[in-house]
Amino acid sequence: MEGTVFTPSLEGMNHVKNEEGEMLTKPFLDVCKLVLPVIDKLGAAMTLVKSDIGGNITRLESKHASNPSKYNLLYSMVREEIEAKTAKASSSCTNGLLWLTRAMDFLVALFRNLLEHADWTMSQACSDAYGKTLKKWHGWLASSSFTVAMKMAPDRKKFMDVIGGSGDVSKDMEAFCVNFAPFLVENHKFLESVGMDNMKAA
Repeated sequence: MEGTVFTPSLEGMNHVKNEEGEMLTKPFLDVCKLVLPVIDKLGAAMTLVKSDIGGNITRLESKHASNPSKYNLLYSMVREEIEAKTAKASSSCTNGLLWLTRAMDFLVALFRNLLEHADWTMSQACSDAYGKTLKKWHGWLASSSFTVAMKMAPDRKKFMDVIGGSGDVSKDMEAFCVNFAPFLVENHKFLESVGMDNMKAA
């Protein structure tokens, strides 16, 4: 593998916004997709997260594909659903974007923990990231299954070796957090501005 597992997503982030500074649907989803191989390397522990992220990306991609010019901007589908009063539906793109953003918040928090706490095990890093991000939005069931899953997290050194490839994994992980986190903040701000940032899981 040339570079690290993060190399493609770091390149992809250069294309997420247009010249006006607006978030573009496909490039944003592509970067999220490029992070999925990192989750794969976390093994069974993150199957839940991966299927959740994958499902939400697919939902948003399908909507974008139905009319690429109309849905070229990421927030256009949300605005349309707000007007149509369908944004709160569990199958809405608004809900998809919200949960995709939250799952990515979790990953950024996990990567930051790995960078900042060299002595933590993978389970510790995962649990702390979960507590800071997804936990308050999850019901009891999701929370319980997550807690069990995180006990199966792989050995930290093995994980870092696998995602490192031929590059500097700490440097790329840091660059990913620094460059990707602002997109997530922007998503939350937008969702909050339309009253959709505080939906809990069923």
